[in-house]
Amino acid sequence: MAIVVLLAAGALLALVLQSRHDIDREARNRSVAVAETFAHQLGLQPALKTSDPSVLLQPLAEQTRKAAGVDFIVVMDTNGIRYSHPQPDRIGKRFVGTIEPSLQGKVHTESVEGPLGKEIQAVVPVKDADGKVVALVSAGLTVENVTGALDRQLPVILLAIATGLALATVGTWLISRRLRRQTHGLGTQEMTRMYEHHDAVLHAVREGVVITDGDGQLLLANDEAKRLLGLPENAEGRPIGDVPGLERRMSDLLLSGREATDEVIGSGDRLLVVNQRPTHPRGRPEGAVVTIRDSTEMQILTTRAETARRRLKLLYDAGGDIGTTLDVVRTAEELAAVAVPRFADFVTVDLADQVIDGDEPAPGADMRRTAISGIRSDHPLYPVGRLIDFLPSTPQARGYGTGRAELVPDLSEAPGWQAQDPPRARAIVDYGIHSLIAAPLMARGVVLGVVNFWRSQKHEPFDEDELSLAEELVARAAVSMDNARRYTREHALAVTLQRSLLPRALPEQSAMDVAHFYLPAQSGVGGDWFDVIPLPGSRVALVVGDVVGHGLHAAATMGRLRTAVHNFSSLDLPPDEILARLDDLVQRIDHDHNGDSDDADGGVLGATCLYAVYDPVSQRCTMARAGHLPPLLVAPDGSTQIVELPAGPPLGLGGMPFETAELDVAEGSQLVLYTDGLVEERTRDIGEGLELLRAALSHPDRDPHDSCRAVLDMMLPARPTDDVALLIARTRTLGPDRVAQWDVPFEPSAVGAMRSVAAKKLDEWDLTELGFAAELILSELITNALRHGSGPVRVRLLRDHNLTCEVWDSSSTAPHLRYAATTDEGGRGLFLVAQLSEHWGTRYTPEGKVIWAELALPGTPGGGEAVLTAFLDVDPL
Repeated sequence: MAIVVLLAAGALLALVLQSRHDIDREARNRSVAVAETFAHQLGLQPALKTSDPSVLLQPLAEQTRKAAGVDFIVVMDTNGIRYSHPQPDRIGKRFVGTIEPSLQGKVHTESVEGPLGKEIQAVVPVKDADGKVVALVSAGLTVENVTGALDRQLPVILLAIATGLALATVGTWLISRRLRRQTHGLGTQEMTRMYEHHDAVLHAVREGVVITDGDGQLLLANDEAKRLLGLPENAEGRPIGDVPGLERRMSDLLLSGREATDEVIGSGDRLLVVNQRPTHPRGRPEGAVVTIRDSTEMQILTTRAETARRRLKLLYDAGGDIGTTLDVVRTAEELAAVAVPRFADFVTVDLADQVIDGDEPAPGADMRRTAISGIRSDHPLYPVGRLIDFLPSTPQARGYGTGRAELVPDLSEAPGWQAQDPPRARAIVDYGIHSLIAAPLMARGVVLGVVNFWRSQKHEPFDEDELSLAEELVARAAVSMDNARRYTREHALAVTLQRSLLPRALPEQSAMDVAHFYLPAQSGVGGDWFDVIPLPGSRVALVVGDVVGHGLHAAATMGRLRTAVHNFSSLDLPPDEILARLDDLVQRIDHDHNGDSDDADGGVLGATCLYAVYDPVSQRCTMARAGHLPPLLVAPDGSTQIVELPAGPPLGLGGMPFETAELDVAEGSQLVLYTDGLVEERTRDIGEGLELLRAALSHPDRDPHDSCRAVLDMMLPARPTDDVALLIARTRTLGPDRVAQWDVPFEPSAVGAMRSVAAKKLDEWDLTELGFAAELILSELITNALRHGSGPVRVRLLRDHNLTCEVWDSSSTAPHLRYAATTDEGGRGLFLVAQLSEHWGTRYTPEGKVIWAELALPGTPGGGEAVLTAFLDVDPL
């Protein structure tokens, strides 16, 4: 643009100067022509000879001036005195200019400052017939008129220049835009560098590049293409058919111009992969671009990479498929399955016999075939379950002893292996199994067993790379195997501990028929427990609880809580008070664990419990729960309901009271106590589980054991993730024929009367043998109630598995057993009661207290004569 502007400015200046020169020259020529023409007019010389030439010459000059388009025509004599002038006042005055050349007969032009301004004028002589100069004629134009002509021409010149400049600018912009689009905005230096770089890359790249045109000529071939195709240096620019050394198939492909993708073509001893794409620079095929790769080495690398990929895939799958369960046998089966058929045709896993039970193996232990997997089932290998004592010469025994894997390339030439079982070894070789890798399962420095990889289908034996792969595969599986072994040992210990802490047999009692079921979780035993505790007065307590957590810690805590429940129930406390004492105990346990920094298991974290007491005489059940699921009550008519029982906080939280609920239970009803492992599962919530439980229990004709089986068949998970405890109790009633009750008048004379009434009742029950002991016990208990208690006083006899004597009064004062001194007049009554009865105790009621004593029935150990003998053997007081 700058060059175009400079050129336009120069052209304009030149045009202006040229125009000025041309106009000046034109003015001079025009002045000369007008002056000569006027000088040769016919009437000029006669007018000069008149007395006043101006009269004739002035009009003639003006007429001619106007016709000729000049500014003035002046006629003068040889002295320069004017005869005519456009300004008449100038006539008669001397001419301004040079007249000497004209007096000599010459034509003279000049620029002078005349009366009209700056003028360009020509002076021409007027000659007579003799050639003598008789006058002079001057014609001219003022400079103002000359410049005006130039000014009139200048816009046209400027318009032409501007038009040319605009056209040049638009053309330059269009060309620049196209160049920028084609060069992507790159300048000449960048284009040069880009060309140099592209040329360097083109010839340095490890891929051949060939470009052909539409006429079948080779336009370009880089160095790699020349090397791969064997082209000479002067191959470019020659027809493809005339290029020496070019394979025919390659030549045909280049001449065809068709599209080709990863087409494999042989060139000498090379295997080339060719891609060809036609080019369409002007919308029609005008050649092709071909890329060539040497795949000879890639074939080898691809084979190695594929082998490595398969091995990595095997190890990756092994990490996900082995150890899905914490079961030793299942882990061995997964190891055997993952390697067949991708790595071996047959895989056998032999584990030390102690490992299967979760123990640590001993050196030189026999191994049991735990898993086997193969491409066929008719193999001659040892079957699963076979106990094998490998000889020291076998690779299995050496690997088990040293912990290093061994490769046997040819089994037919391995006498050490064949010595284990020659007939079976021959059968294995005849079957087609020819190569073996024996890799020991070693984890944390302990060898757990040996994994055997057998090959039959591939003719090549195992190599060293495959030996390394087998070692890595087995090493990964060994960790899962050891984890399963450790879990098996811990699980067995926890289950053993838990079952030892749970009741093995339910105690004898007649208040209800009870069926129970317990199943520990597959992933680790928990803290679920149940219990049936006989209480005085033929009552029975039902307990179900659940300790938070799993493992040995939960099982041990469960045992502590169960023992505590037994101890608290011996105090014959109400259910809410028993739960309150358990809550205090759990808080103390948590506090002790939290204060012990060496205890990695931490505290109990909490527990739930349901405690229910059933009285077969009153047919009333009293219960309370601490965060546990509510029990179910199945009525004799088959209706099932969830007992509305205040929840209470879980044990260990503290600060909240527990509430007791009482309900009347008809004879033949079923009380169902359970833990959340029965009703809650991943596939269902607790609400759905409770509805299933109600549906399974809605058959009152079944006994508790049948009901228990029906519930388990419907609801027990295949692999429970939590402990399952179930307790089903069908209630009985202690009828009036086995219960006797009397109100005692609050006076000392009533003691003897009550002894007589009680003796008669015992005679009715055929318990005369217990009359002496029963009368003595009742006499002492009634006397204490009358002397130390307050009315009313009642007496009750219960005939069940034993005879229970109970004395009720309204006082809450508790009696205490003590040794009376020889000088004391009293204090021996409770001592006599303790000596004559099997058990005795006190329980408190909202109305007062009950002192009870139990006597064994005749015919049972400790009953009848045994009671009296024991009493007579008491040392004198």
